[in-house]
Amino acid sequence: MLENTLKNIPYSVLDLATVLDGHTAADTFKMSLEIAQQSETLGYKRYWFAEHHNMAGVASSAPAVLIGFIAGGTKTIRVGSGGIMLPNHAPLIVAEQFGTLASLYPNRIDLGLGRAPGTDQVTALAIRGENFNAAHSFPRDVEKLQQLFSGDNRTSNVRAMPGEGLEVPIWILGSSTDSARLAAEKGLPYAFASHFAPAYFEQAITIYRNNFKPSPFLKEPYVMACVNVVAADTDAEAEVLSSSVKRMFLGVITGRREMLKPPVENINAYWDQLEKEAVEQMLYYSFIGSQSTIKADLERFVSKFGVNEIMTTSHIYDYDAKLRSNKLLAEIFQ
Repeated sequence: MLENTLKNIPYSVLDLATVLDGHTAADTFKMSLEIAQQSETLGYKRYWFAEHHNMAGVASSAPAVLIGFIAGGTKTIRVGSGGIMLPNHAPLIVAEQFGTLASLYPNRIDLGLGRAPGTDQVTALAIRGENFNAAHSFPRDVEKLQQLFSGDNRTSNVRAMPGEGLEVPIWILGSSTDSARLAAEKGLPYAFASHFAPAYFEQAITIYRNNFKPSPFLKEPYVMACVNVVAADTDAEAEVLSSSVKRMFLGVITGRREMLKPPVENINAYWDQLEKEAVEQMLYYSFIGSQSTIKADLERFVSKFGVNEIMTTSHIYDYDAKLRSNKLLAEIFQ
């Protein structure tokens, strides 16, 4: 079997539609389109959005809408969800939305599915209403979606129009081992959120590979790892730029969520030792530095875990620096 290296695996982008301090969601969406267009020219394979709700600084609450916006402004890059939080939605609605997208942009739409709410419990209650306490079954809802997309569903009383008969690739997203077992059982590609949940990454992908059952969708296991990247011309510059994502994760662990802040020279002025350790644990799979530094670190990562694809998320405040990081990273894979 061919050993996976940076030269023979795809590289992709995860966009949380992060809102910069002093800017608006409208500014973010404009920048997302420009970054997607740049990513397309640089050879990135996918551009995905994650579903989040009630988070200051994160504007990706309606990924299906953003997917249509980005797909409409690009030509070849695949666009999708990383992911749709399925307990928040009826499978029929998801099938109709992604059937519509796949009809508008054939062979370019991906549907990544997650089981988390993508928000806090109070907001989840607001989203789900009376269904909040209903028995949710992520595996059963995935099966419902597969049935709705199937051409065999044409005799059913409930049909996804559009959606039925369309080949919309379904991915299982995960940050724990439960999702690994489901992806393996269904024979579906598996995308792991190692950019914020590194603790279970190695265990989850081992479970997935050891239990994988070939399916009509996939013959062999396929692992995509999402990681944080901040690339710059020097290690020192990248370290300063990375203070923005570190402050963002500090907000996650302290509950003080804010817009993405500009970089600072001394990040240690913003956290205590315990907070520092907690943030660094969440950001364990982060690749920060010059092109040569990141290349060496990523090569070790890909060699160790044998991942089939790398998806990167880059929380960089300065727009030009973000474009530069995106370019430097692409060159590593080329």
